[in-house]
Amino acid sequence: MQNLTLLDGQKFQITLQRLCHQLIENHDDFSNSVILGIQPRGIVLADRIASGLKQILPQADIVKGNLDITFFRDDFRRKEGLLVPSSTEIDFIIEGKKVILIDDVLWTGRTIRSAMDAMLAFGRPEKVELLVLVDRRFSRHLPIEPDYIGIKVDSIDSQKVVVTWRETDEEDRVVLFQKTDKQQD
Repeated sequence: MQNLTLLDGQKFQITLQRLCHQLIENHDDFSNSVILGIQPRGIVLADRIASGLKQILPQADIVKGNLDITFFRDDFRRKEGLLVPSSTEIDFIIEGKKVILIDDVLWTGRTIRSAMDAMLAFGRPEKVELLVLVDRRFSRHLPIEPDYIGIKVDSIDSQKVVVTWRETDEEDRVVLFQKTDKQQD
Protein backbone atom coordinates (compact mmCIF):
# COMPACT_ATOMS: atom_id res chain seq x y z
CA MET A 1 0.00 0.00 0.00
CA GLN A 2 1.29 3.45 -0.81
CA ASN A 3 1.19 6.44 1.51
CA LEU A 4 -2.11 8.29 1.48
CA THR A 5 -2.56 12.01 2.22
CA LEU A 6 -5.72 12.33 4.31
CA LEU A 7 -5.73 16.07 4.91
CA ASP A 8 -3.73 19.04 3.62
CA GLY A 9 -3.99 22.52 2.17
CA GLN A 10 -7.29 24.35 2.45
CA LYS A 11 -9.11 21.29 3.85
CA PHE A 12 -6.62 21.25 6.73
CA GLN A 13 -7.33 24.92 7.52
CA ILE A 14 -11.09 24.47 7.23
CA THR A 15 -10.92 21.52 9.64
CA LEU A 16 -9.12 23.66 12.22
CA GLN A 17 -11.69 26.45 11.80
CA ARG A 18 -14.54 23.97 12.22
CA LEU A 19 -13.02 22.68 15.45
CA CYS A 20 -12.76 26.27 16.76
CA HIS A 21 -16.42 26.95 15.97
CA GLN A 22 -17.49 23.71 17.67
CA LEU A 23 -15.60 24.74 20.80
CA ILE A 24 -17.28 28.16 20.78
CA GLU A 25 -20.69 26.50 20.58
CA ASN A 26 -19.98 24.68 23.86
CA HIS A 27 -17.71 27.13 25.70
CA ASP A 28 -19.17 30.51 24.69
CA ASP A 29 -16.61 33.17 25.73
CA PHE A 30 -14.19 30.70 27.43
CA SER A 31 -14.53 32.52 30.76
CA ASN A 32 -14.65 29.16 32.62
CA SER A 33 -12.64 27.04 30.15
CA VAL A 34 -8.95 26.26 29.65
CA ILE A 35 -7.01 24.49 26.92
CA LEU A 36 -4.24 21.97 27.65
CA GLY A 37 -2.04 20.80 24.80
CA ILE A 38 -0.46 17.41 25.38
CA GLN A 39 3.32 17.36 24.82
CA PRO A 40 4.89 16.97 22.40
CA ARG A 41 2.65 17.04 19.29
CA GLY A 42 -0.61 18.22 20.83
CA ILE A 43 0.84 21.61 21.74
CA VAL A 44 1.09 22.71 18.12
CA LEU A 45 -2.59 21.90 17.61
CA ALA A 46 -3.46 23.62 20.90
CA ASP A 47 -1.56 26.73 19.80
CA ARG A 48 -3.42 26.73 16.48
CA ILE A 49 -6.78 26.26 18.18
CA ALA A 50 -6.08 29.03 20.71
CA SER A 51 -4.99 31.36 17.88
CA GLY A 52 -8.09 30.50 15.84
CA LEU A 53 -10.35 31.13 18.82
CA LYS A 54 -8.67 34.49 19.45
CA GLN A 55 -9.30 35.52 15.83
CA ILE A 56 -12.99 34.64 16.11
CA LEU A 57 -13.38 35.99 19.67
CA PRO A 58 -10.84 38.83 20.01
CA GLN A 59 -12.30 39.95 23.36
CA ALA A 60 -12.05 36.47 24.94
CA ASP A 61 -9.27 35.53 27.34
CA ILE A 62 -8.16 32.15 25.98
CA VAL A 63 -6.16 30.37 28.70
CA LYS A 64 -3.78 27.71 27.34
CA GLY A 65 -1.10 25.52 28.85
CA ASN A 66 1.18 22.64 27.84
CA LEU A 67 1.07 19.32 29.70
CA ASP A 68 3.93 16.79 29.81
CA ILE A 69 2.88 13.19 30.48
CA THR A 70 6.26 11.42 30.30
CA PHE A 71 6.28 10.01 33.84
CA PHE A 72 2.54 9.34 33.92
CA ARG A 73 2.66 6.88 31.00
CA ASP A 74 2.14 3.23 31.89
CA ASP A 75 5.06 2.24 29.65
CA PHE A 76 7.70 4.80 30.68
CA ARG A 77 9.80 2.21 32.56
CA ARG A 78 9.80 -0.13 29.57
CA LYS A 79 11.76 2.19 27.30
CA GLU A 80 15.49 1.80 27.07
CA GLY A 81 17.75 4.76 27.59
CA LEU A 82 17.34 7.99 29.45
CA LEU A 83 13.91 9.61 29.29
CA VAL A 84 13.91 13.29 28.45
CA PRO A 85 10.60 14.86 29.43
CA SER A 86 9.11 17.92 27.79
CA SER A 87 8.12 20.82 29.99
CA THR A 88 4.76 21.38 31.59
CA GLU A 89 3.74 25.01 31.30
CA ILE A 90 0.59 25.64 33.29
CA ASP A 91 0.49 28.88 35.26
CA PHE A 92 -3.15 28.60 36.30
CA ILE A 93 -5.37 26.38 38.44
CA ILE A 94 -7.87 24.13 36.70
CA GLU A 95 -10.00 23.63 39.81
CA GLY A 96 -13.65 23.98 38.79
CA LYS A 97 -12.80 24.81 35.16
CA LYS A 98 -13.84 23.09 31.95
CA VAL A 99 -10.64 21.60 30.54
CA ILE A 100 -10.17 20.84 26.85
CA LEU A 101 -7.33 18.34 26.39
CA ILE A 102 -5.82 18.57 22.90
CA ASP A 103 -3.69 16.03 21.04
CA ASP A 104 -2.94 15.44 17.38
CA VAL A 105 -3.80 11.72 17.06
CA LEU A 106 -5.94 9.48 19.26
CA TRP A 107 -5.05 5.84 18.85
CA THR A 108 -5.02 3.49 21.86
CA GLY A 109 -6.14 6.05 24.45
CA ARG A 110 -3.12 5.51 26.70
CA THR A 111 -1.73 9.02 26.12
CA ILE A 112 -5.06 10.56 27.10
CA ARG A 113 -5.29 8.43 30.25
CA SER A 114 -1.80 9.60 31.19
CA ALA A 115 -2.76 13.22 30.49
CA MET A 116 -5.77 12.97 32.78
CA ASP A 117 -3.54 11.66 35.58
CA ALA A 118 -0.98 14.46 35.04
CA MET A 119 -3.69 17.11 34.82
CA LEU A 120 -5.05 16.32 38.30
CA ALA A 121 -1.89 17.78 39.87
CA PHE A 122 -3.32 21.18 38.90
CA GLY A 123 -6.76 20.74 40.47
CA ARG A 124 -10.03 18.96 39.94
CA PRO A 125 -11.79 20.24 36.82
CA GLU A 126 -15.53 20.63 36.52
CA LYS A 127 -15.44 18.78 33.21
CA VAL A 128 -12.83 17.35 30.83
CA GLU A 129 -13.27 17.23 27.06
CA LEU A 130 -10.97 15.85 24.38
CA LEU A 131 -10.18 17.43 21.02
CA VAL A 132 -8.08 15.52 18.46
CA LEU A 133 -7.19 16.25 14.87
CA VAL A 134 -7.20 12.55 13.94
CA ASP A 135 -9.27 9.80 15.56
CA ARG A 136 -7.90 6.35 14.69
CA ARG A 137 -11.07 4.45 15.45
CA PHE A 138 -11.20 0.74 16.29
CA SER A 139 -7.74 0.74 17.93
CA ARG A 140 -8.54 1.59 21.55
CA HIS A 141 -6.99 -0.19 24.48
CA LEU A 142 -8.97 2.02 26.85
CA PRO A 143 -12.56 3.31 26.66
CA ILE A 144 -11.69 6.88 25.66
CA GLU A 145 -13.54 8.80 22.95
CA PRO A 146 -13.00 12.37 21.71
CA ASP A 147 -15.60 15.12 21.98
CA TYR A 148 -14.21 17.05 18.99
CA ILE A 149 -12.72 15.32 15.94
CA GLY A 150 -10.99 16.78 12.90
CA ILE A 151 -11.11 13.57 10.85
CA LYS A 152 -11.78 9.89 11.54
CA VAL A 153 -9.47 7.25 10.12
CA ASP A 154 -10.04 3.53 9.99
CA SER A 155 -6.59 1.99 10.01
CA ILE A 156 -4.86 -1.22 11.00
CA ASP A 157 -1.91 -1.71 13.35
CA SER A 158 0.58 -1.95 10.46
CA GLN A 159 -0.29 1.61 9.46
CA LYS A 160 0.82 4.87 11.05
CA VAL A 161 -0.86 8.27 10.97
CA VAL A 162 1.58 11.18 10.88
CA VAL A 163 0.57 14.81 11.34
CA THR A 164 3.03 17.43 10.11
CA TRP A 165 2.82 21.12 11.02
CA ARG A 166 4.15 24.13 9.13
CA GLU A 167 5.72 25.40 12.39
CA THR A 168 7.86 22.30 12.85
CA ASP A 169 7.73 20.33 9.59
CA GLU A 170 7.21 23.06 6.95
CA GLU A 171 3.67 21.98 5.94
CA ASP A 172 0.27 21.14 7.41
CA ARG A 173 -0.60 17.59 6.44
CA VAL A 174 -2.01 14.30 7.71
CA VAL A 175 -0.62 11.17 6.03
CA LEU A 176 -1.41 7.48 6.47
CA PHE A 177 1.78 5.41 6.11
CA GLN A 178 2.27 1.70 5.78
CA LYS A 179 4.83 0.83 8.46
CA THR A 180 7.79 -1.36 7.58
CA ASP A 181 9.15 -4.03 9.93
CA LYS A 182 11.86 -1.61 11.12
CA GLN A 183 9.43 1.19 12.10
CA GLN A 184 7.91 1.40 15.55
CA ASP A 185 5.47 3.81 17.19
